Amino acid sequence: MSTPPLDATSPVMAAAIQFDPQVGLENKDRNLQRTLDLVNEAADRGATLVVLPELANTGYAFATREEAYAHAEHVPDGPTTQAWTQLARERGLYLVGGLTEQDGDGVRLFDTAVLIGPEGLIGKYRKTHLWDREKLIFTPGDLGFPVFDTRIGRIGLLICWDIWFPEAARLLAVQGADVICSANNWVWTPPPLFDEAGRCMASYLTMTASHVNNVAFVAANRVGEERGGKFLGCSLITGTNGWPIGPVAPAEDETIVYADLDLVAARSALIWNDLNDLARDRRTDLYDPLLGYRRGDAFPR
Repeated sequence: MSTPPLDATSPVMAAAIQFDPQVGLENKDRNLQRTLDLVNEAADRGATLVVLPELANTGYAFATREEAYAHAEHVPDGPTTQAWTQLARERGLYLVGGLTEQDGDGVRLFDTAVLIGPEGLIGKYRKTHLWDREKLIFTPGDLGFPVFDTRIGRIGLLICWDIWFPEAARLLAVQGADVICSANNWVWTPPPLFDEAGRCMASYLTMTASHVNNVAFVAANRVGEERGGKFLGCSLITGTNGWPIGPVAPAEDETIVYADLDLVAARSALIWNDLNDLARDRRTDLYDPLLGYRRGDAFPR
């Protein structure tokens, strides 16, 4: 007699929102309203975990530090975090979004992603690896790689260039992240940008990080052009095997990518069979002292 399938332990419909925010104070209110409209659209489709791009409320290409300061907000008291918090509470969802954060000292600027749930602000992550001219604007993140416990599962955060550094995703994984949400502003770089399948290198890096850590990713990128720069879309959601669930988003269109995930049930993905167990097979005795993985000798599943 067959065993009936178990109900999902922590069913989640995830949504990665891909749109075109524009820099400039004259655009900031419009950017914020656009995020609210798109999150509502995703919620109307049933999404309970929604990820917005990096710097979703301000656009990206700040000309000077002074301009970045003019766009910056405090967390959690700034208008963007407050508006996202109200929406998350009203729609009963978890929301990740990128913004320019001015620290309480009034001096430092961070490229920050916030995690908000129905209960309010859960936590934030400050971008660790700064790309190109970001080094002239922002302070490198100082919060490490936190993983946040929520009712739907344990959520880790990354931002854009972080995905090029395999240690970042691994440190979230060894702390037990059930899903990693990546807020991105992936840019067009010298060709070749895409393969024959239309996927960019950032998509493959996300898929690889997902596969080698056996953890789902929800990666939202922006599109559009801004002050001579161009952004390449390709938002995607992966399962624990690293393959995209559904299509990878196109390079130039605003869209929302959806996928059904069961975050807590995915904790068993680390065990492939009796002889292959990702947590057990890690040789922490050799590389812990070099890579600083002391916080967990195995994945706390």
